[in-house]
Amino acid sequence: MRGHIRWLIVILLLTAFAVWVSLPNTLISNVSDSCYGTEENPVKPDQGIHFDFDDDCDVDIGLNVKQVFGLDIIGGLRVLLQADLPAGSYTIEDLQNASNNVNKRVNSLGVGEATVQVQGSNRILVELPGVTDPQQAVDLIQKTALLEFVDFSGITNVSQYVGRKILTDEQVKSEQARQEALAESSPAADATAEATAEATPDAAVPAATPVEEPGVPNPLTGQPFHTVMTGAGLQSAAAQLDQSNQWAIRFELTSDGGAVFGPFTGGAIGQPMAIVLDGIVLSAPTIQARLDTGGTITGNFDQEEAQTLALQLRSGSLPIPLRVISSQTVGATLGQESVNMSIHAGVVGVVIILAFMLINYRVPGLAASLALLVFIVLNLAMFKIIPITLTLPAIVGFLISIGTAVDGNILIFERMREELRAGKDVDTAVDEGFTRAWTSIRDSNISTILISAILFLFGQTPGASVVSGFAVTLALGLMLNLFTAVIATRTFLHLILAATRNAVKERHWLMGV
Repeated sequence: MRGHIRWLIVILLLTAFAVWVSLPNTLISNVSDSCYGTEENPVKPDQGIHFDFDDDCDVDIGLNVKQVFGLDIIGGLRVLLQADLPAGSYTIEDLQNASNNVNKRVNSLGVGEATVQVQGSNRILVELPGVTDPQQAVDLIQKTALLEFVDFSGITNVSQYVGRKILTDEQVKSEQARQEALAESSPAADATAEATAEATPDAAVPAATPVEEPGVPNPLTGQPFHTVMTGAGLQSAAAQLDQSNQWAIRFELTSDGGAVFGPFTGGAIGQPMAIVLDGIVLSAPTIQARLDTGGTITGNFDQEEAQTLALQLRSGSLPIPLRVISSQTVGATLGQESVNMSIHAGVVGVVIILAFMLINYRVPGLAASLALLVFIVLNLAMFKIIPITLTLPAIVGFLISIGTAVDGNILIFERMREELRAGKDVDTAVDEGFTRAWTSIRDSNISTILISAILFLFGQTPGASVVSGFAVTLALGLMLNLFTAVIATRTFLHLILAATRNAVKERHWLMGV
């Protein structure tokens, strides 16, 4: 009995925690708002547990419990990106790295649980559930974020360059590499164009794509400005408030970056240095000291701009430029009324299941009903803790797992009935029911979990991501079922029998016989 009481305490604690997690707007935090916008804490959470015991903005205990919904429930944005380079000038690894960087950007910004998938050999599909600013999201995931620290030695009146586009030798190098890649693919392109011209000799020649105007060169030499170091030399970047209460980006250098940046800044103290993002001068501060490990980027940023830039810098430049082929706002398949109706239908279904278990199995049915409620609450909590993106298929997987939880209890109780009808006492019948039904429950659940794993793997292919949500919620429910259908039900049943032992011995119909 002591063992069952210990298990009861564990179950009650887990259930209480799961109920707290499942409730909306659950937040316990003593972390100051100024601690967010950094690399460690990019976005302030609206739910979860967050404690900073030593007030150093390093969250000592952190758990986000925000529920994430899919496009088909709350709508959002779907963006299709394509590599803006000819085929053969980059590898599939480059495309995958670009996909990983895009995934870091959108997820770290908190715009939703993004789905980022490589499609074919040159495209990336991005789905952003619940996005509120489509243009911001598109700009964020598309921007290459080429950061340059540019030598401005000898330049006077540097303020006139802030906000303007300048030409640097790093930009020239990147453009030359791009032109070489285009030249390598030009024979095939020329052959295609020639064949097209022969087929349609009178066709009008399309106008050339306008070329972007180059930036301003160094007025002292007439040549491009010299790039001392690019963003590749950064180890980390985080947005924070500086001493003048202005938003800035604090960065740290890698060992290779420090080996270049340190000697340059040490030899150019008192000279200006431009901080340039995608050709645009953000700021041009005067070098005050040698910087071997890092420094600060200023530029009259607001909080959102500083956090976005810091995110782009620490997630890395995109290995290949991407252009948007299509961008569409996706409306929710289900309206709020339909969602509420689905919830009501689920509640009615659970009530019917509970009623069936109570009517058919009586006392064991009561234990199973309590275990089923624990099972549901644990599932809802895990959806928020992991988190799992709830789509319509994912919800279906959860509802099916509720049915499997009941199936396990039915196997146990039917075995108990057989033992009681064979003349065994209640305690022996209960123990035999759980012991002999366990192997069937275990094998059936494991086989279905294996099928869920196969479905999850198939769901990783482009266009089949909805299958993954179904597989994940179903497998999670089956794993939790192994706990609730056996341990929780057994604990509840033994404790109920301990309180009603005399009545059950005299009235076997209370055990469903």
